[in-house]
Amino acid sequence: MNDLIAWIYRYYIDPIIYDTSYNPVDTITWAIVLGLAILGLTKLFRRLELRMDEKLVKYTLPFILAGSSLRVIEDADLVPPPWKYLLITPLIFFLVFLVTASCLLFTRKVLGKDFYRSYAAIGLFWTALNLAALSTVGFKNVWVIAAVFLLGSTLTGVVLLLRCALPWLKFLDDRLNLTIIYVHLLDASSTFLGVDWFSYYEKHVVPTFLIDLTGTAAIMFPLKLLVLLPLLSIIDRSLEDPSLRNLIKLTLITLGLAPAFRNTLRLALGV
Repeated sequence: MNDLIAWIYRYYIDPIIYDTSYNPVDTITWAIVLGLAILGLTKLFRRLELRMDEKLVKYTLPFILAGSSLRVIEDADLVPPPWKYLLITPLIFFLVFLVTASCLLFTRKVLGKDFYRSYAAIGLFWTALNLAALSTVGFKNVWVIAAVFLLGSTLTGVVLLLRCALPWLKFLDDRLNLTIIYVHLLDASSTFLGVDWFSYYEKHVVPTFLIDLTGTAAIMFPLKLLVLLPLLSIIDRSLEDPSLRNLIKLTLITLGLAPAFRNTLRLALGV
């Protein structure tokens, strides 16, 4: 029993308490939990007769920004322990999910089919509150925000040029697919600047291995494209259920936008 408890602390609890890098054990575990969560949400949406369409994906984006900026509040040491542990991955994912789901169900129940704008407004207000709290820290590297957007946008433009030349990239005509590519290139841009320019370090297992192997976080750019382009093509060709397909795409947007926003805020704040 002592060995089991020590194993749990080593691979699950200590990475949260000390906010250290991920390890293969918790990485696989959280990936499985994420997959099960997607399946569970699909069934819940069917039961509630709620469609995960492109419109709902768009109006959920403010909650991703709210969760990401909430994470930076912990990075800036604005919350003391033990409450700060709720703002560290993966606990913060559960927290933000519960708040987002509650806001979605509440606004839909009260406002019916016209809930979208009110639902998004709550997320935007939450984000604004987080940014107001972070403004007390003071911005030190504001130029990073422009640099991340410029680099990510330029590389997305290159991908669009490739789309014109390569017919097999026609799935990028889908706005959600292009959004996924864009936010992940923003994430790669923020990682590149953070690691290569500011001596931050990558926490995830596979990117850490590749960055150590190549000596630069620029490897994140081809890595993102090599993974996402085939994956998006497979998703569009193999998933017939539009709600499940869009829910997976929302998950992919979250996995790119959340770290991109967090990294950029951290670098701009210098925390």
